[in-house]
Amino acid sequence: MVHLYAYVGFPRSLNALNTLFTVVKRRKEQGIVDVDGDSSPTPTLQADSLRVGTANQTALVGQPVTGELFEFCPAIDQLLKAHLFGDLFQRPQLSWRDRELSTLCALSVMSGVSSQLRSHFQISLRSGLTVPQIQEFIATLREIHDVDCADSAEKILLEIC
Repeated sequence: MVHLYAYVGFPRSLNALNTLFTVVKRRKEQGIVDVDGDSSPTPTLQADSLRVGTANQTALVGQPVTGELFEFCPAIDQLLKAHLFGDLFQRPQLSWRDRELSTLCALSVMSGVSSQLRSHFQISLRSGLTVPQIQEFIATLREIHDVDCADSAEKILLEIC
């Protein structure tokens, strides 16, 4: 949920964390012992985050990321590289593969983010997910969430494969 705030926004992440907190608290009151995940803050490298994030983004995409949008608004390019691919991707709690799977989950159920979903399907393949694993994710999405979201995700996957 910490990783996903960059994709779904702070309000949704805070709501999700509050829901998780409530569930864990109720389970504890019932005597159920859950293993706590590591949610400790990770120190940001600040000056180094841009360099590390640029390297991470380049590795995940397969080439340096540039474009007119980033020339138009250099601040968003810096934030994507330094914060998302730098600070967040340095957190040890999730592998890049797991980060991408959680990102696919979030983007697949959101409207208006087809371009980002397409990019993250490609990044997912570079981070270690296979096409059959992504197809299994889409089948699960179809079964437990929404057929239309799954159909849209499948259409985008077919376009890039």
